Amino acid sequence: MRAVLRKYDLPYEDRDIINDPLQRQEMIEKSGQMLSPCVEVDGRMLADVSGEEVEAYLLANKLVAPNDRAPESPTNQPCANELPQGERIQFVQK
Repeated sequence: MRAVLRKYDLPYEDRDIINDPLQRQEMIEKSGQMLSPCVEVDGRMLADVSGEEVEAYLLANKLVAPNDRAPESPTNQPCANELPQGERIQFVQK
């Protein structure tokens, strides 16, 4: 999501909902649910969204103009430090 906001040079503020219970409570109250990430755009809470969904919302509501700049990281998956760790699952066809 941050990559999309940077792609369009939009200012944003990160909130630590993991270590700050007040920030988490505010997110839950505003979004009506407990899933993250959430982003508030002009007073509207977009809950449990990917970067692609945020970009689609911004474009559909004409909050940004389309541009050809590539985001600095993938917008359809979690941050690298949030990806599942461990061995890969291999499926074997019998």
